[in-house]
Amino acid sequence: MLKPLHLEEQKRSGPSERERRSAHATNRLRRWFFQGIRESNKHVEHQAAWYKVMCLTGVDYFSTLGYAPGIAFLAAGALSPLATLILVFLTLAGALPVYMKVAEESPHGQGSISMLAKLLQGWKGKILILCLLGFAATDFIITITLSAADAAAHIAQNPWALPWMHDRISMTMILLALLGGVFLIGFREAISISVILVGIYLLLNAVVVAVSSTHLMQEPVKINDWLATLTRQYESPWRMIGISVLLFPKLALGMSGFETGVAVAPLVKGRDGDNADKPLGRIANTKKLLITAAVIMSLFLITTSLITTMLIPPQHFANGGIANGRALAYLAHLYLGDSFGTVYDVSSIFILWFAGASAMTGLLNLVPRYLPKFGMAPEWTRASRPLVTFFTAVAFMVTAWFKADVDAQGGAYATGVLVLMTSAAFACTLTVWRTQRSLRFFFLSTFLVFVYTTILNCVERPEGIQIAGLFILTIFVASLVSRAMRATELRVQKVELDPAAKRFIDEAISGGTVRILAHRPDGSGYAVKESEAREVHSMLGPDCKFIFLEVERTDASEFVETCLKVSGHIEDGGFQVLRCGSPAVPNAIAAILIHIRDKTNTTPHAYFGWTEGNPVLYIFKYLFLGEGETAPVTREILREIEHNPERRPAIHVA
Repeated sequence: MLKPLHLEEQKRSGPSERERRSAHATNRLRRWFFQGIRESNKHVEHQAAWYKVMCLTGVDYFSTLGYAPGIAFLAAGALSPLATLILVFLTLAGALPVYMKVAEESPHGQGSISMLAKLLQGWKGKILILCLLGFAATDFIITITLSAADAAAHIAQNPWALPWMHDRISMTMILLALLGGVFLIGFREAISISVILVGIYLLLNAVVVAVSSTHLMQEPVKINDWLATLTRQYESPWRMIGISVLLFPKLALGMSGFETGVAVAPLVKGRDGDNADKPLGRIANTKKLLITAAVIMSLFLITTSLITTMLIPPQHFANGGIANGRALAYLAHLYLGDSFGTVYDVSSIFILWFAGASAMTGLLNLVPRYLPKFGMAPEWTRASRPLVTFFTAVAFMVTAWFKADVDAQGGAYATGVLVLMTSAAFACTLTVWRTQRSLRFFFLSTFLVFVYTTILNCVERPEGIQIAGLFILTIFVASLVSRAMRATELRVQKVELDPAAKRFIDEAISGGTVRILAHRPDGSGYAVKESEAREVHSMLGPDCKFIFLEVERTDASEFVETCLKVSGHIEDGGFQVLRCGSPAVPNAIAAILIHIRDKTNTTPHAYFGWTEGNPVLYIFKYLFLGEGETAPVTREILREIEHNPERRPAIHVA
């Protein structure tokens, strides 16, 4: 069948103008979407006064006032104020000192996960970090979905809301989509926005607390009824205290702001002349941030638990009740009118929505910092927009799973918060155990309290551990696949030869060819190895000289190394030996061969012997231990890097 003439002409002349424009637009969209993959991670953070940065972490921490009193009442009933008092005590006497130590040890915002990464080396440390990242993802994702769901509850319960705004699931999805859209466009001036939102929100809450407290003092019968209920249900004060201690895990989401508080440490302005590695001014100001935020939040938690418990009928806290997820907003409408109540609703909606922004920022900082470095994530995770798209999709799924129910997400939220706090206490305990004996038992006791609290929360509300388990499983599977797919990356960003190593290469070049003989650091003697190599490779002439290369395997769980330092040594018998350390032996050898080729403009030759053993086992040994069947892997890495066989370093195996 003959084709129309115009199609034949179009085929001969190449793509049409329309096709070229479409391809150009597609490329521009792709570059925009994956922007940041090739960019350096080093950038100067915009710094501000500590009290301003406190507002950035406060959009997460203080926004919990929107739903914390309601969740506390559902968990503890009339005991809510006393259980909240226990929460405040553990916040100020336990969590605050722990995170002040974390701020001291990680002033650049790495947090407790980074402390554990330094303290626990190898695969054990990496596996623990991957598990903690799963819980961190649970914390931040639930922060996003729970905050959006509570914002939707404020919208739905407002008397001026339009009929279509009463569908909480739809409204939550809309808020999540808007949050993702803002991050796709680019989120700047976060500190300035947070100062305004937090300032207005705290002022409105102070007004609600003051007015509600005045009404409570004018109705002492409500106080008497509350005290009578406590006496009737629990009889003795000791029983009340004991039950309140047991109920503490259900209120733990009131401690949610500490991990964010240390994450924003790089944004805190320090003193002029601060040391880059140990900026004492920034550390001191970050501690001020943590103390001030904890004290403000503690005062609000105590006062709001009192007024909501005594002034709101219990049935209004239940799922579907008019105070569910919005206890303070209910009091604002009740005592200050719908106009003020609407202003309070709008303020709550904005700060809850912005709390999701704070959590999204935490996720965008965590994933690129750890997973690609361990070879546990594809390269595109260094770009923010693909991650934003992925996290927004996950938030949609979590919202659908929980049906935008604030109360149902409380357990999962508390699980993420408590596990991160437990890991922080554990990291502090390990840090001070040998050097500061006076503090070891304090941090150890705090760690044990958080362990008990976490276990109890997971037993009573398993949905948190289920979600975290799903995240952990996803991370592990994706990590294994990613590490396998990235196994033949060069990894080494730079090779440095010391003067002796350079001299060995120069002498080999003057002789005609650079011959590298791979040798295990703990292998046979150099004379025996050279004799075997000469015989196997039929290189018996006196001009065939070898340079031995020994790669000492370091922490194989690491994936990327910035610089490979190679030193030259002369061993007994005059043997020239190059030595270096690397997490992966084949990758280091390939990097050195490429470096020699580029610096000398000649093709180096590398000589290996076959390894005895099961090749399948060697594959896994290479993936997780950095060594295995070195020769074929080195050759494959070189093939991936250099597609031109004539410029590719030669690999000889016998």
